[in-house]
Amino acid sequence: MIRQLFILTLTVGFSTAAIGTCEKGSKTVFSCLAAKGKLIQVCDSGKTIDYSFGKLNSTPEIVVRAARSEASTFQWPGVGRYISYSVEVPNGNTTYSVFWGAERSNNASIEAGVHVEINKKHVATVKCIGEEEHIVQNIEGIDLKPIE
Repeated sequence: MIRQLFILTLTVGFSTAAIGTCEKGSKTVFSCLAAKGKLIQVCDSGKTIDYSFGKLNSTPEIVVRAARSEASTFQWPGVGRYISYSVEVPNGNTTYSVFWGAERSNNASIEAGVHVEINKKHVATVKCIGEEEHIVQNIEGIDLKPIE
C-alpha cells in the first residue's frame, strides 16, 4: 500500500511539473493538456512571447517565438458575467490565440485552449481537457499591447 501511494505521488508530481514548465528564465503564461497528450503552452521570455504545441515530454510540433511588441492580449474589463483572457501570438499569416474563460458563478466550468487563424479566418480550435486545476493561467495582467 505504501509503495503504491509513493508511485502515485511520483506520477502526479511528474505530470504536474511537466505541465506549465517553460525554459529556464521564462515565465509560464499559460499551459494545459489537450487531446492525445498534446501540450498547449505560452511562455514569457522577456523579449519574446513563445507559443508551443505538441506531445508532452517530446519536441513540440509547433514553436513560435514572437517579439513582445508583436504579441497582444485581451483582458477582461471587469464587467459582465463571462470572465475571459487571451494572448495572441502571430507567426506570419497565422495567429495562435490562447484563451481562458469562465462564467462568474460558483459552479462554472472553465473553457481554455487555442484558436488558430490563417489569413484572419478561423481554421481550428483545440480545447484543454482534463482537470481544471491542471490549467496554468497567468494571462491576467500580462503586460502586452491590447488586441486590436
